[in-house]
Amino acid sequence: MHDEARPAARLTVLTGPSEAGRAAVIRLVRARSPWVRMPVLVTTRRRRDHEVDGVHYTFVDEAAFDRMVDERGLLESAAIRHHRYGTPRRPVEDWLAAGEPVLLSIDPRGAELVSQAVPDARLVLLLNPTDRVSAGDGIDGAIINHAAGRAADELVGLLGSTFLTPARPPRGG
Repeated sequence: MHDEARPAARLTVLTGPSEAGRAAVIRLVRARSPWVRMPVLVTTRRRRDHEVDGVHYTFVDEAAFDRMVDERGLLESAAIRHHRYGTPRRPVEDWLAAGEPVLLSIDPRGAELVSQAVPDARLVLLLNPTDRVSAGDGIDGAIINHAAGRAADELVGLLGSTFLTPARPPRGG
């Protein structure tokens, strides 16, 4: 098999307005496609009773978060309400280097920051059916969320079409 025929893994960022249903789509992608890598976000907010550190989020204090920012350990970070959130850089880079597809679900501002940090990241906009679609700067594709299951299938299809295309031997050989 000729590995050069296989496209390199890319980071895909699912973004869109909060009412588009990103959380439901991501839940289905995780359940149906465990091969898709998704980093655990870091936050300074307190852990809720049902949450597990390192599974739902990695919970850190302000000082640890500041160190991560100072050491360029986050692809992006943002303050939301009175807490901070960020995407850890290391697991994303490691998975991409290993040829594994990586998916982030993040708000539009975070998506913009990730695209600055990882210029070849693919940005996919998730919209609810009433939104008007217009070609935005840096957006590589859009999914209309008529139903979360269908939107999840479309997203996984995008990941699979780029990342999991079987390598083909050269013609005549």
